[in-house]
Amino acid sequence: MVNSNTSALGILFPNSYDSLVPELVSERLMASIPFAGRYRMVDFLLSSMVNCGIDNISIVVRNNYHSLMDHLGSGREWDLTRKNGGLTIFPPYSEKTVKMYNGRVEAVASILDFLKDQKEKYVILADTNIALNIDFNAMIAEHIASGADVSIAYKEEEIPAGILAIPVEKNDLYYTLSISEDGRVNRIYINPEESGPQNLSMNIYVIEREMLMEQIKGAYARGYIYFERDILAPRLDKLHVHAYKFEGYTARISDMKSYFDENMKLLDDANLDGLFSPSPIYTKIRDDNPTRYISGSSAKNVMVADGCVIEGEIENCVLFRGVKVAKGAKVKNCVLMQDTVVEEGANIEYLITDKNVTISAGKELKGTDSFPVYVAKYRIV
Repeated sequence: MVNSNTSALGILFPNSYDSLVPELVSERLMASIPFAGRYRMVDFLLSSMVNCGIDNISIVVRNNYHSLMDHLGSGREWDLTRKNGGLTIFPPYSEKTVKMYNGRVEAVASILDFLKDQKEKYVILADTNIALNIDFNAMIAEHIASGADVSIAYKEEEIPAGILAIPVEKNDLYYTLSISEDGRVNRIYINPEESGPQNLSMNIYVIEREMLMEQIKGAYARGYIYFERDILAPRLDKLHVHAYKFEGYTARISDMKSYFDENMKLLDDANLDGLFSPSPIYTKIRDDNPTRYISGSSAKNVMVADGCVIEGEIENCVLFRGVKVAKGAKVKNCVLMQDTVVEEGANIEYLITDKNVTISAGKELKGTDSFPVYVAKYRIV
């Protein structure tokens, strides 16, 4: 699939932003939230790493990880079934040192023995709340050229409304950067509330493996939790932290409305190309029939995955695998996850359904563009 790149390994943190979408993570974690018709959030960073030749990737999970392990399996779809390296998942208590963690310091501290045995020079750290297609080789090259100790990926954008709505004292959820003309980070702001475009951190970092281990050991011994707040922010005068500007397409999940909006944005071809065109995105294969549009059905401006059967009317919708829309049903401005069934004569609008939901015959259920209605997994409405 790709050429091996032995200079870097990847570490993903799939639980970091679960609190933003509690409805979607009652039985899963952020990384395994379905997105864009047939993918999960983890697929985008995982595929970006693989496309850059990174074939040693670890995922440090905290809870609700069974759906993620089912999705990833052995890593075959990402060409990560390797004798050496490949995909490694660290559930809590899988090893003596791996425990339930709160922040990134504790998470990395739990796998220090693993990191010590690796050969790669650099480590890429990333969360999984952003869907993007990023060239990590370019980021590593800029990191080396700048002579930095740590590089942070950021994007110039407004702080999402969903993040601002969460009480500041609840969590250290987001960071913005003050950047000098030479690209060096001279200040990190924690949970700021400024309006307008900001240098918003994407929580993607490049750092040398040996330096990461050294910093984590010292921070963990002092009882620190957060990599950004406790290690980077207080030591910007001693550490050379470089800002790497990402200008590609991003879909950041910050609440249920942003989840709905980011899915719907992909109905625009420009956004779809921005996310999928730079390099391929891989996901778990589900052998299914092509979608069937039965005579008399209608489809306008939709993204429909395989295995669907459409007999009614669909408009401005993202339909995941195996969705069935019966004759006479009307579905508009909806995100319907895998194996949702909309029975005959039902009329739904501005709806997010989780997996295996059934909308009964003749039912009418409507949300609004500012407040889409969510229906939990396995529910019958």
